[in-house]
Order: sequence, then structure tokens, then C-alpha cells
Amino acid sequence: VFGKDITLILILNNLSFDRKTVKVDMSASTVLYTRRTVAEILKANTSVELGSKQGKHIRLKIPYSYYGKYLTTDKRIQVTALCEVLHMRGVKLLVEKTIILEDTNIIIKIPRRVVVNKAVTLEISYANPLPEPVSRCMLLVTLMNQQVKIHLAQLAPRERSKIYFEFTPRRTGPLQLQVDFSCDKFSHVKGFVTITVAPA
Repeated sequence: VFGKDITLILILNNLSFDRKTVKVDMSASTVLYTRRTVAEILKANTSVELGSKQGKHIRLKIPYSYYGKYLTTDKRIQVTALCEVLHMRGVKLLVEKTIILEDTNIIIKIPRRVVVNKAVTLEISYANPLPEPVSRCMLLVTLMNQQVKIHLAQLAPRERSKIYFEFTPRRTGPLQLQVDFSCDKFSHVKGFVTITVAPA
């Protein structure tokens, strides 16, 4: 989840009866959805001794403080591990994983029944998932082809807050409500919901 430390485990298995030494070079970078690298955030290397038919786990931790300021709105981190079996010429294995961090920030609560031409109040809850305060907070609410910009107070670390948003639907059927939350440390955290408007 965005704002938390990331822990990954690389599992190495020796399928042969011979003892092996494996050199592992690991790296992590923030990337765009096109896989283009934005910034390298971590480099680590280690050597592992694997006995006959033995398996071992290598743990890699990426703290939020390493990736936070380099993450784009794509919220992607590419992790690679190049594993080389020593004393065996040319035996290498490249393992790659792309992590897409989830947002759990926006929660939209709507009444059980929404009726045309009758005012309705929604509860929009938003959060700061980071271990540091955020300021210049703003919600952009898009509904019925209109946008409303709402400036919010700053949020303390891990704080959740909410606002109430009132509108009057002018037609029956499905309505899409989209909420976009931004602040000084991250932007474009989105939430959306489809509201079914009933006849009067």
C-alpha cells in the first residue's frame, strides 16, 4: 500500500545435489507505466551458499523514505534480481517484478436511495497514508459534467478526515461521481462511485 514500507522475498532453490554459491545483485527503481526508469532507489548485493537440494529466502525491504519522493502518479516500482552461480560460467538468471502500489485513501458513502430532483448528501473520506504531515490538500469532485474544487486543511501523519458534499440530481439513471485528492507530497489519488438515481 502506498505510504508503507515494502518487503519482498526472493526464493532460491538448488535443484541439484551439488553445493552452489549464488551471487545476487538486487536493485529497485521507480518507473513509469512504459517501464522507463525515473530514479534508482535501492541497490543491494549478497552471496548465498546453497547445499544439496536446499532452498533459501532473501528478504529485501524498501522503506517509504527511499521511494516516496521519487514515485510518479503511476505508483510503480520495478525490482530486479540478477542471480549468478559462481564457478559455473554463464549461468545467470534475471528475476523482475513490477509493484503497483494501491491507494486506500478515498471512501465515498452514498445514501441507500437517491431520488431525482431531491437534494442528497454524500460523505467523502480521504486520508494521508504517509508517516509525515501533508499540506495544500485539495479535492476535485467531478459530477454531472461539472467540477468542484475543495481546499482542505493539512493532515497529520496517517490522519483520516471527511467532508459532506450535497447535490441535486436532475435526471434518473446512473451518475458517475469521481473524486481526485492531491496534496504537496502526492497527487491524483482517485476514487469513484456510480450512483443510481431513482424516479420521484
